[in-house]
Amino acid sequence: MTKHVLFFDVLRVVAAIAVIAIHVLAPFRDQLGTIPFDQWLSAITINGISRWAVPVFIMITGALLLSDRRPFETKYYIKRRVGKVFIPFVVWSLFYSYLSGWSLEGYTINKTWDVLHNAWHSATYYHLGFFYYFIPLYLVVPVLKWLMARYGDQCLYPIIGAWLISSVLYLNGMKGIWSHQLWLYSGYLALGYVLYQKVPLNRSLLLTLMAMGMAALVVTVFMVVQRSLGKEAYSVGRWFSYKTINVIAVAAMIFYGIRYVSQHLQAQWKTTKVLSFISAHSLGIYLLHPIFLWPMRSYEWHHAHPLLVIPFWVLVSGALALLFSWCVSRSAKTRWLLP
Repeated sequence: MTKHVLFFDVLRVVAAIAVIAIHVLAPFRDQLGTIPFDQWLSAITINGISRWAVPVFIMITGALLLSDRRPFETKYYIKRRVGKVFIPFVVWSLFYSYLSGWSLEGYTINKTWDVLHNAWHSATYYHLGFFYYFIPLYLVVPVLKWLMARYGDQCLYPIIGAWLISSVLYLNGMKGIWSHQLWLYSGYLALGYVLYQKVPLNRSLLLTLMAMGMAALVVTVFMVVQRSLGKEAYSVGRWFSYKTINVIAVAAMIFYGIRYVSQHLQAQWKTTKVLSFISAHSLGIYLLHPIFLWPMRSYEWHHAHPLLVIPFWVLVSGALALLFSWCVSRSAKTRWLLP
């Protein structure tokens, strides 16, 4: 059984905040030339410096599942790992297909049916797209565990190396077998495990990763702003993709950096209790926060500076999602909805 590790709690909390921020700022992205430039730039900058959040969630999964040295049991894995995520995903997909039918004019059942009809390849609500590439990764984990059992942990290094090269090619628009979505997300599983189990905590390495990560952040935001100004419309190319080398560099920095600084939180009992509580409901926060962002989007309650709007709605939607998730977890009949 994998023991509880504090820095995973910290990672889940900051990643959840970053994901909500990305969703809150969405109305600002396409307003280049419509709102003051400094407001648009603020929103785009927050977007650019938050792209690591989803990859970090995948890295946590890889670090935990690949660290489990118990003999692999297919029945247990499907029931306790895959089913724990897949079943709630189906239920909430149905709920959000219903929510997608609502607008200020009322409910349109045809909209719900259209969303459901395409649910096999397209998310019923914007945030659920994460599960379409996350759930297939559960097929990759047994393969990686088999390779590790047969050839040792060192087999992950060439995989990570090839994956990093693929991410560079993908960023530059080069298509090939290396650009398959499953492969480009799978690397995060191996990277998470290696940064957790195989790389020691080292100040020099921390500074190196920070230098690479900060440089990647600056380049990412600069390239998107430059492209957008050149086209006079919001344009990201692949710079905001989760599958490119720039985002990988930032995700590695965040993952390793928080692992490094979390050493100093061990003695702060109250802090760790709060972090553990929020972390335990991180999936619930992810699944529920769009419900509380619906009024902002529908009634356009975002007409202020993004530096005010984004923190406000992150706090409101995040806190309400946390409260609702906690309430659901209180009953054995409902807690499976938000594991």
